[in-house]
Amino acid sequence: MKNNDPKSVAGELPLLELSNATTEAEAMAAVRILDHFEGLMVGVTHFSGMTPWERHPQDELLYVLDGAVEVTLWDEADPETSMVEAGAMCVVPKGVWHRQLPRPVARLSFITGDTEISYDEKPPQESA
Repeated sequence: MKNNDPKSVAGELPLLELSNATTEAEAMAAVRILDHFEGLMVGVTHFSGMTPWERHPQDELLYVLDGAVEVTLWDEADPETSMVEAGAMCVVPKGVWHRQLPRPVARLSFITGDTEISYDEKPPQESA
């Protein structure tokens, strides 16, 4: 059994300043996978800037370690945005396009599975 302290590990990560020019290698340098659980990844990241749209075939748990993160869940008719402060968490339902915007910088712990990404202004509208 691994014993990990997500906040300590996240504190050691370099800041990822997300932009359209961010490479996968740069993004992965600011992420640490701590363990795996039921086929999901448990990890932490340290970032600023808007993430691309993403969705997963299973629910995703986001826990804000430091800072605050604005999480937007996409719905064509009524996108929902919530501010998640340090010490709070949210669950993104499976198959829902979403993205995160730290205010201004955040350290985030996550439990997630496979990820589909879209860099479009609006995510694709086909069903998951």
